[in-house]
Amino acid sequence: MKQENIRMQVTKDTGLVLEGGGMRGVFTSGVLDAFMKNGYYFSYAVAVSAGACNGLSYASHQMRRARLSNIDMLAKYDYISLRHLVTQGCIFDPDLLYDRFPNELIPYDYDAYFKGGMTFEMVTTNCLTGYAEYLKEDNGDRDRLLKICQASSSLPFVSKMVMVDGVPMLDGGIVDSIPLIRSIEQGHETNVVVCTRNRGYRSEGKDHKIPKFIYKNYPRLRVALSRRVRVYDEQLELVEKMEDEGKIICIRPSKPVEVDRMEKNTAKLEALYQDGLAQGEAFCKKYL
Repeated sequence: MKQENIRMQVTKDTGLVLEGGGMRGVFTSGVLDAFMKNGYYFSYAVAVSAGACNGLSYASHQMRRARLSNIDMLAKYDYISLRHLVTQGCIFDPDLLYDRFPNELIPYDYDAYFKGGMTFEMVTTNCLTGYAEYLKEDNGDRDRLLKICQASSSLPFVSKMVMVDGVPMLDGGIVDSIPLIRSIEQGHETNVVVCTRNRGYRSEGKDHKIPKFIYKNYPRLRVALSRRVRVYDEQLELVEKMEDEGKIICIRPSKPVEVDRMEKNTAKLEALYQDGLAQGEAFCKKYL
């Protein structure tokens, strides 16, 4: 790795932005594994939902840990199920993902995370205000770190709200699926953005007004949910515009993604992971 190339093209002030996307996040885990393989770590990253989950393993320098949890452990534990929604209030088994995985089955290196020096922000949606919160934990509080990650990944309608600092939170992707503006506002004029959709993708769904009986005590959350499709498409347009202007580098799947947000087909997941790994390697070869 040539240090002069890093300074010239990807500097120490370049931000890393990680989109969510549920199980499409295996693409991101492949990209981040390529970064770790090549020994490259950003000093700042902002991530949302699945991007936050995968980004945590990058921040602790644990190569292939995210792949293990997303593919190998999915096949073994079947942690996406309506049964979990009924018994635990979340379609993704929260006890397994945010307790047994990091603390027992795939031990998370908390020491490496807290000593690593990376500023790592995770996006959540404040259910009271309907606005994004950009949270980090750098004081050694392991439980709070996991709670923030869980909140960032808690999909509306199929997950319980997660209390962080006494505030009910849900998936950050409701209001900020690609937190590029946040990174820029934090002083990072150039950014590497890892998306989980191919270039040109736009949402097929439509925005709808959320009935008052859904989240009846959270009117601002209903407003946020009622405009999420438009907001996401606007973010996709911004990413493509800034990419064309040479202001960001975007790493994205090489073709339209066949993996669903709650995908359980491990063959599809493995193929998408390998695409991410290849795209990450290509980035490292070109820019680092």
